Amino acid sequence: MMRSDRTLPQPYQPKPAGSEDAVHDACGVCGIFAPGEDVARPTYFALYALQHRGQESAGIAVSDGNELRVHKQMGLLSQIFTEEILSTLPGYLSVGHTRYSTTGSSVVYNAQPLLATSELGAFALAHNGNLVNTDALRRQLAATAADAADSDSDVIAKLIAAFDHGNMEERIVEVMRRCIGAFSIVLATERQLFGFRDPWGVRPLCVGRYGDGWMLASESCALSTVGAEFIREVQPGEIVIIDDRGMRSRMVPTVHKPANCIFEYIYFSRPDTSYAGQELYLARYRMGRAIAREQPVDADVVIGVPDSATAAAIGYADESGLPYIEGLMKNRYIGRTFISPDQSMRSQGVKLKFNPLVANLKGKRVVLVDDSIVRGTTTRQLVAMLRRAGASEVHVRLTCPPMRHPCFLGVDTATYDQLIAANLSVPEIRAAINADSLGYLSEEGLVGATSRPRSDFCMGCFTGRYPAGIHEELTGKVREPQPVV
Repeated sequence: MMRSDRTLPQPYQPKPAGSEDAVHDACGVCGIFAPGEDVARPTYFALYALQHRGQESAGIAVSDGNELRVHKQMGLLSQIFTEEILSTLPGYLSVGHTRYSTTGSSVVYNAQPLLATSELGAFALAHNGNLVNTDALRRQLAATAADAADSDSDVIAKLIAAFDHGNMEERIVEVMRRCIGAFSIVLATERQLFGFRDPWGVRPLCVGRYGDGWMLASESCALSTVGAEFIREVQPGEIVIIDDRGMRSRMVPTVHKPANCIFEYIYFSRPDTSYAGQELYLARYRMGRAIAREQPVDADVVIGVPDSATAAAIGYADESGLPYIEGLMKNRYIGRTFISPDQSMRSQGVKLKFNPLVANLKGKRVVLVDDSIVRGTTTRQLVAMLRRAGASEVHVRLTCPPMRHPCFLGVDTATYDQLIAANLSVPEIRAAINADSLGYLSEEGLVGATSRPRSDFCMGCFTGRYPAGIHEELTGKVREPQPVV
């Protein structure tokens, strides 16, 4: 349940050095319908373009019109798929998934796509998001004698299978009416491809032309990676149905208003992804300019935390007139392995991920631009690293407001007792990370950088107010849905 107060019984204790301190999205999804082609390979490369959305597990399901085959495993795509494995997935219809767990344990059982069966036949489902009424839905499944479901994605799949009437489209409609929370889903039967999105549109999903066929993906960058043409976003509350007759659409009526996750703009989506008509690089660049106007400082250089804050750091530099330089080099392949660092290596924290450029930093007053602070561990270590490299001052600037509340909609943003901004004031956070100054972008500056109205977004992690219909469920005010019949 959502907390109704901000007072905590225990003083804030930052997590130990080397522990995880980042915002993670749930996953990325994609699907291809291209008669006459084998689509396992383009699905693989589309998932590569989405792997920033999840690195715990990945999988691909493919149908040849008669049978769905799936291969999935823990790890990165390059560790899971080989030429030989892709050759065992023939077919023209696919669903792909790359996962970071937010509900359900991080085990291969919960890797996706999930393969399920109903009286209509087999189907494969890939889900991005998080439901907030999973327990109520799970109790409904228990009443139908269905097997227990671990993750919320598994609940959705079992709900679809549990309905004993209607075609797949009608079953999806029923599930959309019952589920509360974030779900952008790609589903394949033996001969049809579906994409559907919750009525709030929390997580992204788009549709494009793939040759003479069609493609669905979490982000437009996955479309362009395999040569597909971006057509449009799947609308909140919309079902897209793709089969031999082409593509058609169905809207599921709702009283809820769209509330896109604003962290897609700040961090999650790749900067070359188009969202609401613009590439996100431009929005992040504007965030940097906005924080430079709101939180100026007398300094010598501007650097960004690669890669998520690079565009914002350039924006800050352009607005402030300070030179933008590279100050941190990212070790891009550390962590992309099954070999885990031992405790002595973990204690080095961000040293595994970043190396400072001493020649650019020594004796300089540095503005360090980043997208957010979650627990504070990484930022504190970055500030210490810059000081060891010779920076005379370190001024931290963030392209979002303080994150004082958890996310319940598919983002792993920690709990109240772990969120540093839920426990400390901005001056106290500055002292905790040992920065010379600390500045957050205002809500107004953040929204303005998106060129969209405030009403379009969920900003619950900043405000504690979640989208109408979801907020009430979190505070126990929504009546549970009726049992599956």
